[in-house]
Amino acid sequence: MAMNFDPFRELDRMSETLLGARQGPRLMPMDLYREGDHYVLAADLPGIDPGSVDIDVDGQLLTIRAERTLGAAEGAKWIARERMAGSFLRQLNLGQGIDIERIAANYTNGVLSVTIPVSERAKPRKIEVAAGNDQDTLTVNEGNQKSVDA
Repeated sequence: MAMNFDPFRELDRMSETLLGARQGPRLMPMDLYREGDHYVLAADLPGIDPGSVDIDVDGQLLTIRAERTLGAAEGAKWIARERMAGSFLRQLNLGQGIDIERIAANYTNGVLSVTIPVSERAKPRKIEVAAGNDQDTLTVNEGNQKSVDA
C-alpha cells in the first residue's frame, strides 16, 4: 500500500502537538450576497451551541462571536484531533445604507444566517421628471451662469 507523505502537514501536526491548540479567535468561513432589498450572510459554525453565538452592532460594525467546546472522555489518548475548539470571530463594516434596527439571525444545521436589510433611503428609486410649462425658459448669462426665468 502506497502512502502519501506531506511534509507541510506533518510540520503543522507536530507544531500543533508541541505548542498546543492555537490561541485567539478563529475565522469562520462565510458567504455574503444581496437578494432583493437585503443582504444575506451565511457563516459555517458546525458543532456550535446556538446559545454561545453572540451578534452585535456597534455603529456600522457587525460582530459575530461563537464558542465551540469539544468534550472528551477523561484519560482519552487522542489519535487524531482536527476539529478546532475555541472562539470564533468575524467582523464586517456595514457601511451606510443599512437598516441596523431590522437585522435578524437564524442558526440551522450548523449555518448561521444573518439577514441585513437595506434602508429605505438607500434603495434604488425612480425620479419622476416633471414636464415644464411654456413660461419657464433657460437662459445663459455672461460668465457662463445659468438661470431659469419663470
